[in-house]
Amino acid sequence: MHYVRLDKQMPEAATVRYAIDSKKSSFTVRAFATGMLSAFAHSPTIAIRDFEGEAVVNPEAVEESSLRIVVHADSLTVTDDISAKDRDEINQRMRGEVLDSESYSDIVYECSRISASKTGEGQYWAALNGELSLHGVTRAQPVSARVTMSRESLRASGEFSLRLSDYQIKPVTAAGGAIKLKDELKLSFEVTARKAAG
Repeated sequence: MHYVRLDKQMPEAATVRYAIDSKKSSFTVRAFATGMLSAFAHSPTIAIRDFEGEAVVNPEAVEESSLRIVVHADSLTVTDDISAKDRDEINQRMRGEVLDSESYSDIVYECSRISASKTGEGQYWAALNGELSLHGVTRAQPVSARVTMSRESLRASGEFSLRLSDYQIKPVTAAGGAIKLKDELKLSFEVTARKAAG
């Protein structure tokens, strides 16, 4: 399977623009505790509440498509059933110490290299080879997704992993270092997008 870079000269009529509907989409992050006291530690699930994006798709050649998603870093929120005090503390540390959302307010994923195989009518298995910009660092980030689309809507779901150390983010610790979060995070998404007007 070969990768085709988005052709800037591609006729506009051949493409369909889909805008992500964040209210009908979900994006979650799982972190995992490790260390001496990890059995008693909290492995948080984090929801990404505020993000937007656009996919530009050529239905005749899905490889010639592109995607851009912007996540607002201060919208990440712990969703687990924990006390309000613990939730507030984790949210503050995540946005302040981990993401430094004041300095790096947006997390951006851009992709114009896609390979896809058709699995049914309007259904595809897609491999996205894009770049993720997080905490001031930009790195290649592959993402696999199941995609279903029509002229009016697009749905995509999948999961991928990333390492905090790749983005120069220090490990989060508690209890004097006896508890810390693993370097690897697991992200999963269920995205719905609608055909953009115009």
